[in-house]
Amino acid sequence: MKKVSLDVWIQLLGMISVLAGLIFVGLELQQSQRIAVAAQQQDRAAITNDIINAFYEVDVDFQYTYFERDFSYELSTEEIAYRNAIHKAWFLYENDFYQYGQGLMDESTWQAKLNGIQQIYNYCDVRNIYNSRAQIFSIEFRNIVNSLPDKCSN
Repeated sequence: MKKVSLDVWIQLLGMISVLAGLIFVGLELQQSQRIAVAAQQQDRAAITNDIINAFYEVDVDFQYTYFERDFSYELSTEEIAYRNAIHKAWFLYENDFYQYGQGLMDESTWQAKLNGIQQIYNYCDVRNIYNSRAQIFSIEFRNIVNSLPDKCSN
């Protein structure tokens, strides 16, 4: 049996180290891309929340104005604030779902968020807001919401 020289072992160790380094860099790049895409999603949610805040400032209902194009509604300031807050909550939960799906949120935090989703989903007086928004949610998020117990269907 031939003995392998020390130089060959050192070269092999060097090549393995370089390969491990390349794999590590690739994984880091993949994670950086996921974080960047998640940040873009969060920025879009923040911009939309800013838009809803503008509706708050002028006492205008986002649902009636944006989704239904109905400008003749009669709601109190408190009702408008409540309905606009529900829209903001849906944007927040949609973003949370995306963060969770990208592995950027731990399971216990997601479960807490899921409880919040279930709570607002079962506010029957504003279910029409979810129904209007559902068409622009991802199918995965809609599937999660639609799998929840529905207290409004009774």
